[in-house]
Amino acid sequence: MTTINQSLTFKIAGEREINRVGYGAMQLTGNGVFGEVADRENAKKVLQEAITLGVNFIDTADAYGPHFNESLIADALHAYRADLLIATKGGFERPGPNQWVPNGNPEFISKNIEGSLERLKVDSIDLWQLHRIDPKVPVEDTLAPVLEAVKAGKIKHFGLSEVSIAEVERVQKTIPVVSVQNLYNLGERKWEDLIDYTNENGITFIPWFPLASGPQKLADKIEAIAHKHNATTAQIALAWLLKRSPNILLIPGTKSIGHLYENTKAGEIELTQEEYDQLDK
Repeated sequence: MTTINQSLTFKIAGEREINRVGYGAMQLTGNGVFGEVADRENAKKVLQEAITLGVNFIDTADAYGPHFNESLIADALHAYRADLLIATKGGFERPGPNQWVPNGNPEFISKNIEGSLERLKVDSIDLWQLHRIDPKVPVEDTLAPVLEAVKAGKIKHFGLSEVSIAEVERVQKTIPVVSVQNLYNLGERKWEDLIDYTNENGITFIPWFPLASGPQKLADKIEAIAHKHNATTAQIALAWLLKRSPNILLIPGTKSIGHLYENTKAGEIELTQEEYDQLDK
């Protein structure tokens, strides 16, 4: 068996080098990703410890809370370390817990951008992502305030979430896309072609819900591989994603410092090609 030489860093937009094991802050909210997190002091400690462990990419969104998550990050980490990249998102209304309503209205998007700047306490957002394309609004209209914010220096880079190759190519005609964030893990493999497309085009792929360890039929194989590496099944699920493509950036989230340690350690696990193939159903 041949052990891979796995790079643990990736350059977003070919310029910002970040560690491929980042942190997704969505769980640091109330139930249903709505309202304030129950234990705010613990949440701040998780964020601070993530940075101590070498995380320099944090993913958040206007819709997480809504608003509370961005303010929490600023409260815990501002003034930010120079190498920290904070990515946020806009384009969802949140009428209640577990309710997500796409809104691509330009006025709403503009409000999202300005609100994120204020809550994160920054003059420029490192990476602003459109949380969803609103099927009721032409995406070119939705992007108009984003382009204005880029020109004004309020947004450095732009990304998309839950999109197809065709949608990426359509948006690319209006604004450069440096990242795509779609549901992908060992058990959910719908976006294989998109991962290859983004890798070929220098676009970062950020799988959300990365910790799912796959279908039951893989359980025995995952456990055997985890035992060999003295690792958890969740760590193997993350290690598999890192092996899948060099442009994949992980954003596992947790409210537990213990789980945070486990997640960040996943980057040290290098699966052999044979181990990877066993899980590549």
